[in-house]
Amino acid sequence: MTDKIRSIPQPLVRTNQWFIVISVITAWFTGFEWILSLPLAAGLSGLLFGYNPIMRAARHFLKKDPSKYIPEDWEQQQFNQKIAVICLAGGLVSFANGYTGLGYFFTIMVAMAAFIAILGFCIGCFIRFQWSKYKAKQASTS
Repeated sequence: MTDKIRSIPQPLVRTNQWFIVISVITAWFTGFEWILSLPLAAGLSGLLFGYNPIMRAARHFLKKDPSKYIPEDWEQQQFNQKIAVICLAGGLVSFANGYTGLGYFFTIMVAMAAFIAILGFCIGCFIRFQWSKYKAKQASTS
C-alpha cells in the first residue's frame, strides 16, 4: 500500500501568491475593487474544482519537470487558499457596500500574508499548526 502525498511545485504557489499581492495593490491604487474578483475566482475555482487557472497557466512556464521543484503540501495550500478566499471575498463585499475601512482590513491581511509567504514564512501554516496542536491537547485531556 502506498500513500502518495499530494503536492504543488513551489513556483506555482509563488505565482499564485504574487497574483494575489499584485491584484490587491492594483485594486488599491486604481480604485477598481472588482480586480479583487480575479484572485477570488481563481481561488474559489481551486477550492471547488481543483483547478486554479493562475497555477495552470504558470505550469506552462516551468523549465523542469514539476516533480523536480520543492513541493508544497497540497492540503496546507488548500487551507491557505481558504483563508485567502475569505479575506478577498470580505474585502470585495466590504468595498462594494461602502465599508472602505473593513475592505482595507481584509485586503491588507491577505496581501501581507501572501507577501510574507513569498518571503518564506507561512502564516497559514503557523495557524494550522497551532490549531492542530490545540486539538491534540484537547483530545489528550478528554
